[in-house]
Amino acid sequence: MVRERELLEAAGGGDQDAYGRLVEPYRGELHAHCYRMLGSVHDAEDALQEALLRAWRGLARFEGRSSLRSWLYTIATNTCLNQIAARPKRVLPVDYGPAADPHDGPGEPIVESVWLEPYPDEQLGLEDGYASPEASYEQRESVELAFIAALQHLPATQRAVLVLREVLGFSAREVAATLETTVPSVNSALQRARAAVDERLPEQSQQATLRSLGDEGLREIVEGYVDAWERGDVEAVVARLTEDATFAMPPLRTWYHGHEALTIFLAGWPLSGNWRWRQLPARANGQPALAFYTWDPEAGAYLPFALNVLTLRGSQISDVTAFVARSTEEPEREAYARWPEQPADPQRLMATFERFGLPGRLD
Repeated sequence: MVRERELLEAAGGGDQDAYGRLVEPYRGELHAHCYRMLGSVHDAEDALQEALLRAWRGLARFEGRSSLRSWLYTIATNTCLNQIAARPKRVLPVDYGPAADPHDGPGEPIVESVWLEPYPDEQLGLEDGYASPEASYEQRESVELAFIAALQHLPATQRAVLVLREVLGFSAREVAATLETTVPSVNSALQRARAAVDERLPEQSQQATLRSLGDEGLREIVEGYVDAWERGDVEAVVARLTEDATFAMPPLRTWYHGHEALTIFLAGWPLSGNWRWRQLPARANGQPALAFYTWDPEAGAYLPFALNVLTLRGSQISDVTAFVARSTEEPEREAYARWPEQPADPQRLMATFERFGLPGRLD
């Protein structure tokens, strides 16, 4: 704390280097907070940058009545609330519209920014466990796809209250001060937010599922799934999925539901024999993931196609969300039936491969 006071005093005197060192210990957790609020790593980075700039400009007004951490969270939260008011919420395809008929092919993309983005928890140093004794959600639980998706359906203030109280463990009084409201209002918003989120979450979190499987059990599931893909064995791939499994491919709105639909989709498109696939293991949103690469004869290498985030139920995969890194500039629907042949989209490539430290090609 002595060191923090020294840095605070130097930063208050205009020392930008001291300010950078002052806020650096909080940068990772503030970034995760902005992601929970906004559902996008790109938007979270913008919000965090704006919040830290606002904090720098307002440092003279920090009187120390709260902790520096609490003050920074107040600024970051209100910056996120301003962003939420100015743009549509981000969702997953399964929340955007009904499941597609697999006979119709992959469909066309939604090019506006409506989709959730995957979160590189390992890269950003998200820790295991709870943020504080008062928190109800583990840190990795609080970036799981289902939780982030559920948050985006809440009104902005309820979203902020739930994250600040249940994920970060701030008191009702602290949250009321952050949002400039009353403690009873915070408690009422929290009750409504809890009920809405609980309706959308599965019975068991991914963290609980992963603990029950253990490292060996998880490895067996993922390796079996990868092996089936590499052999082009549609039946074996589908056998690794729950009966009600979903497969989504943002930025396409299209998603498929159930064994019959998935068998038709897989056999007709990705596992039709027209493309060769390789995979690398990854982690995203506190969940297992696979980076999919497809063979490019011109490059003479396997190039990035999609980051597939896997959601597990028991010993099977219940949801695959494939965040595709390829271009959506082609207007013709047929282009997405042959999407592996489209070039990479630089922004999506950054969001799905580069941020996760994944290689740009496999030879």
